[in-house]
Amino acid sequence: MKTLALTSAILDKMPQIGKWQRTFILHLIPLFLSIRGRINFSQMARYGIFSLTTYRNNFDKPFDFLAFNTHHVEMQSSGYNVILFDPSHINKSGKSTFQKGYFWSGCAKSMKEGLEISGIAIGDVDNHTAFHLEAVQTPNKQSLESDSSTLLKHYAQVIIERKDTLQKLSNQIALERNAARTYFSKKSFVDDITESTALNIISRLRSDSVLQYLYLGEKTGKRGRPKHYDGKVNIHKPDMNHFKIVHQDAERIIFSATVFAKALKRKIKLALVQYLDEGKIKTTKIYFSIDLDLSAWHIVWFYGLRFQIEFIYRDANQFTGLENSQARSEEKLHFHFNTALTTVSLAKSEYYLSLPKDKRKSFSMANVKTLYHNELLINKFFSVLGIDPNTHLNNPKIKELYYFGSIAA
Repeated sequence: MKTLALTSAILDKMPQIGKWQRTFILHLIPLFLSIRGRINFSQMARYGIFSLTTYRNNFDKPFDFLAFNTHHVEMQSSGYNVILFDPSHINKSGKSTFQKGYFWSGCAKSMKEGLEISGIAIGDVDNHTAFHLEAVQTPNKQSLESDSSTLLKHYAQVIIERKDTLQKLSNQIALERNAARTYFSKKSFVDDITESTALNIISRLRSDSVLQYLYLGEKTGKRGRPKHYDGKVNIHKPDMNHFKIVHQDAERIIFSATVFAKALKRKIKLALVQYLDEGKIKTTKIYFSIDLDLSAWHIVWFYGLRFQIEFIYRDANQFTGLENSQARSEEKLHFHFNTALTTVSLAKSEYYLSLPKDKRKSFSMANVKTLYHNELLINKFFSVLGIDPNTHLNNPKIKELYYFGSIAA
């Protein structure tokens, strides 16, 4: 099993992990890839080698997923990285589930009952993919109010508390919150991040945001406050005295300018993008960076990587039981969410990124799950029938059975 070797190599860099927890993690990652259907404690006990109580108890023990996944990124990424941050709704029932409440669901485009996780990932620019770092559960409305906090303050605090680790991996952070694309373009959030970290925020602005051109003329020498601004930005008619085109193709035109954002009360680097359909403007979107030296092309490129964290959510939901947890406590939920998301990243490293770029096809978690399930099933046959697996595992026909049922790329 490829992921077993990678997981072991990562754990070797974490000497603080005890022998038993190391054994448990090495067993758990392949198990999450082997189980068909829902992945919960009952299924783990059915497919795995430990009792249901053992799985429950070990999910209650703390494990440093941020450190584990940071080592993974350092070992597997190209090094040209962007931090990705995207909260996601989790369907969950149970009256006693920790922090259960109503959260925004991008799929439903409405508030839904359940849980929410703030997902932090690393977007690999060169490989155009993402690696999971850590998922942190979001407090519900009642908890935020009791702490005199807000959702934006919570999101900012999640990033700030992990700034030392994040800043070692990248100084760029692209933010999005499901369907509320412009959620993070708020002064309070931007100020909290810029005052407490060295991270450069990249996000989207509302199309009706008040933006002003900077005055580029000479000083008049007259008395009074000097002129700072030179009119309001009309995103549908960009003034080419201030904007310049940095990229143009059949699908989009990217304009660049440094402007003043009234809502943020600061200068920003603006990337105005006109998306085309048969040569005509279909829609216009505006992205920004607080780093005035970052090119508009890179702003659009880095922000576009945000889709990669959504692919991690999708694969974890479909294949590694992101929403299947039977747990209700904070510790068990945290362990389950991060195991599901981490497993997807490890599988992607071994069955996609390990291939040369010219030989990579679409990454398929379905094929990885088929491979691991078949291997588990064949080993079970050997065990039940009393056959020595060592005399058969190198047989090409046995290896052919591992891929039985996989989807052709």
